Amino acid sequence: MNLAAWLLRAGRAQPGSPAVAVGTRSVATYSDFARRAARLAEGLCALPEVKAGDRVAIFSKNCIEYLEILYGIWWAGLAAVPINAKLHAAEAAWILEHSGASVAFVGADAEAEIGARAPESLRHLVTIRSPAYDRLFSGDAAPLADTAPDDLAWLFYTSGTTGRPKGAMLSHRNLLSASYGYLTDVDPTNPGDTLLHAAPMSHGSGIYIMAHVGRFGINAVAESGGFDPVEVLSAFAEKPGISMFAAPTMIKRLVECPLEPANENIRTIIWGGAPMHIADIRRAVDRFGPHFAQIYGQGETPMTATVLSKADIADRDHPRWLERLGSAGIVNSAVEIRIGGENDETLPAGETGEILVRGDAVMLGYWNNTEATKETLRGGWLHTGDVGAIDEEGYVTLKDRSKDVIISGGSNIYPREVEEVLLSHPGVREASVIGRTDPEWGEVVIAYYSGEAGPGELDELCLNRIARFKRPKDYIRLESLPKNNYGKILKTDLREADEKRAGKFEEGH
Repeated sequence: MNLAAWLLRAGRAQPGSPAVAVGTRSVATYSDFARRAARLAEGLCALPEVKAGDRVAIFSKNCIEYLEILYGIWWAGLAAVPINAKLHAAEAAWILEHSGASVAFVGADAEAEIGARAPESLRHLVTIRSPAYDRLFSGDAAPLADTAPDDLAWLFYTSGTTGRPKGAMLSHRNLLSASYGYLTDVDPTNPGDTLLHAAPMSHGSGIYIMAHVGRFGINAVAESGGFDPVEVLSAFAEKPGISMFAAPTMIKRLVECPLEPANENIRTIIWGGAPMHIADIRRAVDRFGPHFAQIYGQGETPMTATVLSKADIADRDHPRWLERLGSAGIVNSAVEIRIGGENDETLPAGETGEILVRGDAVMLGYWNNTEATKETLRGGWLHTGDVGAIDEEGYVTLKDRSKDVIISGGSNIYPREVEEVLLSHPGVREASVIGRTDPEWGEVVIAYYSGEAGPGELDELCLNRIARFKRPKDYIRLESLPKNNYGKILKTDLREADEKRAGKFEEGH
């Protein structure tokens, strides 16, 4: 089944219902939305050297065009490659090349840099809101393409532990299953309810677009195109039945915003992407009421591993309420979960091991990476690399992140990716990147290195090579980095030393 079939259905059954909004202002009905997607599909298929199954990239901040581009891609039987707009142009260009995208839609702010770096495989670079973009809608409406359930729909590039991201292949079946899981477990949605996209539509927030189309809801893009606490709380005050996806950092900023919220209008605020401290959850519930739900997942099983429901978070009288708040919830109905031991054997309740996931929401595999696919999906289970345990009641608690991922403001940052950039400087002999606990961002990136290079040189290098959110907040030079007998850098020792360093710094101020 083609994901766009839900939009075709909505355009026929609810043609006059609002479908797309900017803030709380409706700008398109379902008839408008479906017509635009169908015409874009015709325009895409008419482009030279574009054929069924091709990848089409989107490198843009949130905008209403994002919605018609996504559905136009699927309507045409093509696959979307949404690229995080916070990435450096060089990183985005690598994804364009690796995915073999034949078409890329880019925001005006990225046109020049992507144009200068575009790989030979890219046949068409289209700037959103340009005359070339408008011409793609000038033809007739295309018929809905016939796609198989396991045809590629969304190629999601995860942060890479080896310096390069991997493309998780998500099929139409995967995304439909994830949508059912959302509607069943996370946020049951009614016609006319609104999803406010204040987080990037290229990631978590975008995964929930389909569920709202399926239920004749409204997809709203924030006026600013991003996250602004006053803007979000103003939308809550104006629009009943509103939900949003947010990273913990965003929720903390909402709690601290002095503007009074209209709590009765909030349907659900879903957080994910990083853990949230119990004290922060309690403050959020105290301020906004019982409207929060937590999800845990990965790009390989998008937003669908576990859910801590609104009911669980609101149930203060439960004897294990605080314990549950510290968990990631129970398994999402779109998948099944078990805890694997050293040989992938299933461990009993309470024992700690690797979290393994299986189900229709789990990816097909990694794009052009057979070895990584075999390793990650061995035995038919997604090996998350996350360590946790399941209790007798089925609640999953995350214990550690075995892949050393740093989660800053809800964004995943893998140390190796930053280390590769630092080690490209001739004045750096060795480098190791760790996360330091931060009250606002959860964690910030700290770089330790040895060599002659100065912090200013390294900061300039990072600014030119990687996205700003991955850039280290501090560069600390040592004579040599701590190592074990085999020469491996000991991140544990660095973390312990960094905790003491950070503590002394705070005492001094």
